[in-house]
Amino acid sequence: MIKYTYPEQQDLERFVALRYRTAWIWQLLFLSALLIAIVSLSALLLNVVDGAFGYVAYEFKKDPLTISEKPLEELSKDELIAVLQANLSRGAYNKLEKETPLAARSEGELYNLIIERIIQIKTLETYPLFRSLFEKSAIEAEVREKYPNARLEFRSWLSPAFLTTPMSSRAEFAGVRTALLGSMWLVGIAIAFALPVGVGAAIYLQEYADRKSMVNRIIQTNINNLAGVPSIVYGMLGLAIFVRAMEAFTSGAMFGITDTNGRTLMSAGLTMGILVLPLVVINAQEAIKAVPDSIRQAAFGVGATRWQSIWSHVLPNALPGILTGSILAMSRAIGETAPLIIVGASTFVTVDPQSPFTKFTVLPIQIYQWTARPQDEFHAIAAAAIIVLLVLLLTFNATAILLRNRFQRRW
Repeated sequence: MIKYTYPEQQDLERFVALRYRTAWIWQLLFLSALLIAIVSLSALLLNVVDGAFGYVAYEFKKDPLTISEKPLEELSKDELIAVLQANLSRGAYNKLEKETPLAARSEGELYNLIIERIIQIKTLETYPLFRSLFEKSAIEAEVREKYPNARLEFRSWLSPAFLTTPMSSRAEFAGVRTALLGSMWLVGIAIAFALPVGVGAAIYLQEYADRKSMVNRIIQTNINNLAGVPSIVYGMLGLAIFVRAMEAFTSGAMFGITDTNGRTLMSAGLTMGILVLPLVVINAQEAIKAVPDSIRQAAFGVGATRWQSIWSHVLPNALPGILTGSILAMSRAIGETAPLIIVGASTFVTVDPQSPFTKFTVLPIQIYQWTARPQDEFHAIAAAAIIVLLVLLLTFNATAILLRNRFQRRW
């Protein structure tokens, strides 16, 4: 018979103190990790915001007072059109009229055309936000010394016009409308493909397939491995299958569209769909696995078939977890760049995507292209585009979270 003896009080107190000390050390390590993460993310956000706002030193190639007696901001629509007609060459004016009749354009568009085509702003230097706030006098003195004829203005590169203006070769007039619409099209196509296919695969693997069979274990292992494959590999796959092998479909040729090739939004969306498909399958499987087996047995007990049990009981209970997986899938799809470069994303597109069978660009591609430019003003609008991308991502995530919470309350 084994006899158990209790430790002496002194040994017990020492043992308990050691455990508390160990727990305190681990708690301190975890807290330090959290603080490092918060500081890192805060530094990233501050760096982006620092580049999107600040003073700008610029000058006009042509003085606005020489083309109009009144300030441009006070001119009516007809007066703005008259200024364009008087100062542009006949060919340039007719080209603008052919693209979109000037009478059909808004006063803001006409004003921007005058600034871009006639007055022609030249940005001399940009200053980050924090320096603009705390070193205003030094910046003014520097501008007076280096650029005597320049104007100094505090500018927010992130503005409503930035969201509604297409791409331009001049940073002062460039916007993200085309890239923003392209990103929304891309995520929509990717999720429309990956969500039903991924959930269907998860249902089969979890509810129908023999989990102990060799084939099922091989499939499961490959799905887990595919979730960690570098995105550039998916880009090569998309180029080979969607851009080349399925060009008749992805270019829209089978639907009568003949002015495009396979490098379209459809190819990019399907490539992104395959990229996030393993993530959707794995998260959907975990959500289905988390549904108590008693729910299935209760459905079988009242005479329901397996499919009726899945459709009426398992899927509704697993839906919040499935939507959580879709959040992660959207987050990855909206931020990828490498596969889209291979599939054929354009870096300069001024025409909005009207269908899945058009040329495209997306926000990550646009940001990459702007940051590669040597001019500081392009770096500033790249920072503004990063903020737009983060807001878009948070909007998508918030929508998915609201849907998830709604289904959780319902079931």
